[in-house]
Amino acid sequence: MTKRIVLGGILVGVLALASCGQTAALRPNSGEAMPPKPEAARATPTADALVTPSDQSRPKRNDELLRNSEKRGRDRFDLPPPG
Repeated sequence: MTKRIVLGGILVGVLALASCGQTAALRPNSGEAMPPKPEAARATPTADALVTPSDQSRPKRNDELLRNSEKRGRDRFDLPPPG
């Protein structure tokens, strides 16, 4: 009996999580307007423009520091410690 209750609870939880995703286009609620135009913007941004991250907020990563096994060149700022 308790296995059925636990299984039923898991099933209800999975169904609740699966049904909470929204696939419709974003738009303001009925009777409400879009947010006002930002002071520095040339035009009022659309809903898609508001949710699209800029390049500055999501920069492209470059993890590859060395492409080939090459010796490092002389570094004129690699100085010994003072003293």
